[in-house]
Amino acid sequence: MALSLLTNISSLRAQRNLSKTSSSLGTSIERLSSGLRINKAGDDAARSAISAQVSAQLLGIKQAERNSNDAVSMVQVAEGALGNVNGLLTRMRELAVEAGNNGTMDTTERGYLDQEFQLLESELDRIINVTEFNGQKLINGALSAGVTFQVGMRNSTDDRLTLTVSDSGSTDLGLNDNNLASQIGGMSAITALDTAIESVATKRASLGASQNRLTMTISGLASMHENMSAANSRLKDADIAEETAIFTQNQILTQAGISVLAQANALPQAALSLLG
Repeated sequence: MALSLLTNISSLRAQRNLSKTSSSLGTSIERLSSGLRINKAGDDAARSAISAQVSAQLLGIKQAERNSNDAVSMVQVAEGALGNVNGLLTRMRELAVEAGNNGTMDTTERGYLDQEFQLLESELDRIINVTEFNGQKLINGALSAGVTFQVGMRNSTDDRLTLTVSDSGSTDLGLNDNNLASQIGGMSAITALDTAIESVATKRASLGASQNRLTMTISGLASMHENMSAANSRLKDADIAEETAIFTQNQILTQAGISVLAQANALPQAALSLLG
């Protein structure tokens, strides 16, 4: 190669290679410091777009999981209240059976039974009217038309579940006209209470089934979130072992490039020595 004072081809070549090595070193530093292989769309345009979509879906899945947990909480509140209603109905039935025993009951004693019976019925209606979750009444008929929960990340019927709970008040259960003022009244109350207890048991079973379904939904969402997170990691996360090796290689090349550039810049001096 000819020696030239005006154009130092070796220096230009060394500068070009050093610039490329420095750029690669900067990329390695960026990836190692962020932990991400894709820090900007230019790093991998296609995978960057895919990762953005997957990241949005992951947030949707996590919110759907929270929605499902809220739904479970609502169902538990409703079922717990119906459990209390069942306890009241059971006691009321016990009183009705006692009132049906005409041989040992006088009017005064029967009045005591009826007084407790009516108070328990009032308490039943009170529980029905005050049971709520975040302001939403649950078992007074407010959910007769159903309430819908978003338990998936997309806008489709498969991503929603509907919970329906009919009115469980004394009127709906057929208890309003019952009293224990007579033996006939007590016997009639037994029949009405048997029907009411069965109705409440059916509603509790339905709520239990809904809770089990929501629990399985939450499990499925957690599994989906885990697998999609792994997929997203493969798309955008940096392989630290690989990046460390590349970083070390670029460090060595940068040091070598600087050293070679210094020597290349000294080549014109050799040409000057010919003039001496």
